[in-house]
Amino acid sequence: MTLIIKKILLVVILLIVSLSCKMSYSFSGASLSPDVKTVSVDFFSNRASLINPALSQNFTESLKDKFTSEAGLSLVSSSGDLEFSGAITSYRLSPVSIQQNQAAMMRLTIKVSVKFINNIDPNQNYTQVFSEYGDYEADQDFTSTEEDLNRLIIEKLMEKIFMKSAANW
Repeated sequence: MTLIIKKILLVVILLIVSLSCKMSYSFSGASLSPDVKTVSVDFFSNRASLINPALSQNFTESLKDKFTSEAGLSLVSSSGDLEFSGAITSYRLSPVSIQQNQAAMMRLTIKVSVKFINNIDPNQNYTQVFSEYGDYEADQDFTSTEEDLNRLIIEKLMEKIFMKSAANW
């Protein structure tokens, strides 16, 4: 056989072998025990001094979605293998950068106190305050950017909570 035919056969064999291999990857970062099957999430009330009426519901639903979609857990109303409870403790606006005696950028910071109970591995239990923020230009009307900021901050909070609870970070 010629060298070209040998190379072609080698490529075909490698292609067949690689296509017949079945690999599974997890991009969620979850490293939960296979015994963990369910999650329960209590409603996170808003105890902040400044209240956004939709924040509690959006946060609670995002937490449910995060663990059902990325960790593949079934949602139960109470006593899940993993249990979350807590409250939004701070919803605060503050100036970030000042230019010519005026705020150039503003920051929305949200803090959430989370109590996590792992009924399969109690060594993983924790109570922790998570904090995230989003900045916006001070000349923008806050009410027009508030929903987008909340969505961004909630996504960041979900990632932190998920990594702490499901990836043991």
